[in-house]
Amino acid sequence: MSDGMKQYYEEYGRKVFLYLMTLCSDPDTAEELTQETFYQAIKNVGKYKGESSVYTWLCGIAKKLWLNEARRRKYHPVAEPDPTAEDLSPRPDEKAEDNDEKMRLLRRLHELPETEKEILLLRAAGELSFREIGEIFGKSENWARVTHYRAKQKLIEKMKGG
Repeated sequence: MSDGMKQYYEEYGRKVFLYLMTLCSDPDTAEELTQETFYQAIKNVGKYKGESSVYTWLCGIAKKLWLNEARRRKYHPVAEPDPTAEDLSPRPDEKAEDNDEKMRLLRRLHELPETEKEILLLRAAGELSFREIGEIFGKSENWARVTHYRAKQKLIEKMKGG
């Protein structure tokens, strides 16, 4: 890995990983796709024109890789867990209230249009700035800020409604 790409990995690796976590919600997949993102970036560094930030370019690569992975999984579903394996999950009564609230929030979040859902996740879990979110969508920072606010308001209303 060149010194320049090593620097980009140190600077953006965690943020790309968090971005991928917002898309796939699986740390192993996000880690694998983060590595593949930087591999593809090294392979295609000559195609980077500097029209967006390096981080935005990396997120674009990461999103394409995730979409390919999601498509592949749809046609090749992951095997079901072994029913004879020991169940290490918490008992149903453990943390039930907290889990119910999380599930309720996630259900309401997934009821939002895809763009609004992605913006909320990028902001909350990916810790992206409005400028970075705008760049990812090819829009302005103000567009990202307004869309985020409106999506958050919709989610609050949905949570109030039950």
